[in-house]
Amino acid sequence: MTVAQALNDDERVRSLASVRRARERERRNMRSQPQEAIKIVRDVVVPETITVQELANRMAERGVDVIRSLMKLGVMATLQQTIDADTAELLVTEYGHNMRRVSESDVEIGLKGDDDAEETLQARAPVVTVMGHVDHGKTSLLDALRSTDVVSGEAGGITQHIGAYQVEIPSGDKITFIDTPGHAAFTAMRARGANVTDIVILVVAADDGIMPQTIEAIDHAKAAEVPIIVAINKIDRPNADATRVRNELLQHELVVEEMGGDILAIEVSATEKTNLDKLLEAVLLQAEILELRANPNRPAEGVVVEANLETGRGAVATMLIQRGRLAVGDIIVAGAEWGRVRAISDYEGKSIKTAGPSQPVEVMGLSSAPSAGDEFAVVENEQRAREITEFRSRRNRAQKSAAAPRGTLEQMFLEIEAGELQELPVLIKADTNGSVEAIIGSLNKIGTDEVTARILHSGVGGINESDVSLAQASNAFIVGFNVRANAQARDFARKENIDIRYYSVIYNLLDDIKDMLSGMLAPESRETFLGNAEILEVFNISKVGKIAGCRVTEGMVKRGSAVRLLRDNVVIHEGSLGTLKRFKDEVREVRDGMECGMAFENYQDIKAGDVIECFDVEEIARSL
Repeated sequence: MTVAQALNDDERVRSLASVRRARERERRNMRSQPQEAIKIVRDVVVPETITVQELANRMAERGVDVIRSLMKLGVMATLQQTIDADTAELLVTEYGHNMRRVSESDVEIGLKGDDDAEETLQARAPVVTVMGHVDHGKTSLLDALRSTDVVSGEAGGITQHIGAYQVEIPSGDKITFIDTPGHAAFTAMRARGANVTDIVILVVAADDGIMPQTIEAIDHAKAAEVPIIVAINKIDRPNADATRVRNELLQHELVVEEMGGDILAIEVSATEKTNLDKLLEAVLLQAEILELRANPNRPAEGVVVEANLETGRGAVATMLIQRGRLAVGDIIVAGAEWGRVRAISDYEGKSIKTAGPSQPVEVMGLSSAPSAGDEFAVVENEQRAREITEFRSRRNRAQKSAAAPRGTLEQMFLEIEAGELQELPVLIKADTNGSVEAIIGSLNKIGTDEVTARILHSGVGGINESDVSLAQASNAFIVGFNVRANAQARDFARKENIDIRYYSVIYNLLDDIKDMLSGMLAPESRETFLGNAEILEVFNISKVGKIAGCRVTEGMVKRGSAVRLLRDNVVIHEGSLGTLKRFKDEVREVRDGMECGMAFENYQDIKAGDVIECFDVEEIARSL
């Protein structure tokens, strides 16, 4: 460039540095201007209690700001401390968000699903539990019934540990059998509120008759409120006497059809396979009367029969589906455990894709083994499953740490005072039959129409684990008359906080139970008239309300007593006195002929000429 060109103003252009400086100036000016922040209104979900930090996160506000707001409300709290829902609501409203209150237990709402419509229900197989004395052929009968599964062509081909299986009879009908090991599992399921069984088959040996464990089985079946079918086994034995068994059943309120009752009794032989078809027909007949139906076209629900951890397979649960259809890939919640169903096996161990109502299946895929008797249900997604199991785990921990034991007499007395019990459940064990009969006869005489001692089970001999299990399931206490509990029963009772009381004198036993029943009676209310006062004039005093100027016309008026307001001899209000004054002093009582000022608690409709009736209510404890 020449000097002449540089001095020529017409062709000069703006330098790049000048352009950059101008842009930088504009950017600084823009930054210095305050921009208006847009407030985002959120829907804040608040449970019964919430930590300050969690509330701040849900509102998307700074924790220190939330603490500052709490201080203004007079609440001193750190970020990790919990506040109640009412305080949280004040904060949410102050920050301009929308509040949505929920209870922690709300996560379980809708888990079980609605009741099914009548048109969606279809017939399902009955679920049967076989119970009875261990030496009366229960196992032999189960094996014999299993081999009648001729349709599948499997001669007893069942995995032993499943604990539940199906039998298909020639007519095409199916029956599901639950093999509960002992009575303890049966009562544990009932204690958890899972009524699994539809029908109980009670096995009684024809040559042995009713035995103590048979009586326990009867008591368990009655407590579960399910129909009983009696299988009189071993009729092929030379000394078999089925008539004696039927007569002995009468003593336990089981009246068979041959004697005019409604209990079906079938004479069978497990070894000879005699009348097994009749037993299955009786089960199907009973099932027809019960009209067992379920909806197969909905998410599955049911009960865990048993569960364990297996090497290489993880948590394996045997489940009985009660309604709906379970499929591979479903997300299930069982008690405090959840998981996605990886594999389903039927009672024969064959892998299947889906299973319907009354079908026992083995399921893999749970996070851990649930407890026997836990209910399971299919949920829509993993988040819901996780929320439910976390809540149940917290609840279980809280229940375990709760100090109040469940089965002690002290707890029972608390329930009696609260009016929750009208029956006193008792389990009696004594040294002889005569003692048992004497105790039961005396207890039946003590009861009234309002309160009674309900004898869940009685027997001769020491207190065993089965007795403690039944007491635990029914919230009863155990009476031992001249008998003691064995070591296992003592440990079980200590663990479950079941009260066992030992007696050697029958009068002490009866006195204790009589005292408990007396405590269950509602107290009697007795009213004592104190006096009347007539309202002469009504004064309206600011900040206090209406004060009645009265003269006591009969008896006396006492502060703290109950009062009625009568207008033309009609009771228009019943409550208590808020104020009783003579001149300007508060007094305890005012006697006949004297004047006083009175005011009712939370009631202002008083007029001159009204009469105030004063009375005492006394609650008198009743006794038997």
